[in-house]
Amino acid sequence: MIRAGITGNIGSGKSFVCNIFKNNGIPVFYSDEETKLLYLVPKIRDIITEHFGEETYFEDGSLNKKIMSYLLFKNKDALKFIEDLLYPALNQRFDEWCNAQNAKLVLFESAILFEKHYDSFFDTVIFVSADEQTRIKRVMKRDNCSEDQVRTRMALQQDETLKIMKSDYVIYNNEDIDITGKVKEIIRNIITDFHIQ
Repeated sequence: MIRAGITGNIGSGKSFVCNIFKNNGIPVFYSDEETKLLYLVPKIRDIITEHFGEETYFEDGSLNKKIMSYLLFKNKDALKFIEDLLYPALNQRFDEWCNAQNAKLVLFESAILFEKHYDSFFDTVIFVSADEQTRIKRVMKRDNCSEDQVRTRMALQQDETLKIMKSDYVIYNNEDIDITGKVKEIIRNIITDFHIQ
């Protein structure tokens, strides 16, 4: 099984591209969604409440996202604690998920693939790119926010140019490009490059 990482900066349309891969028979593991589920695992919840306090969860067992965001914001020690707790569990969940797939190629979707040095864990990496104005327009429409707010969020991510250099395949997801055709081309190339039968 070939494990491919797929990532892209804010507004690149990464989720849209992942759906096209899924529609072409390639299973996609969404790391952000899986991480949210890990917060609800009883063993992990117990460790978090012991470390940060009972107020990190509501009475129904759901995560108090506002409190957790406040605790992690600009607190490197707290962030490291959570990452050290969740990332090994996420890796295990991904391994289990892969074992349950009947596919020769799977995708691991993550917005922070390069920031957290996850790229080294995969056989190949796909980067979804779009020009800056397209990305700004998409995020403003999606999140109902201002251009300045989008640019502030964009500034927190690594530059696209660096990520493109580190990636094996790049999908330019601008409005005027046949993305489905490009996805099919990448699938064919991966099958060829890795000699998948």
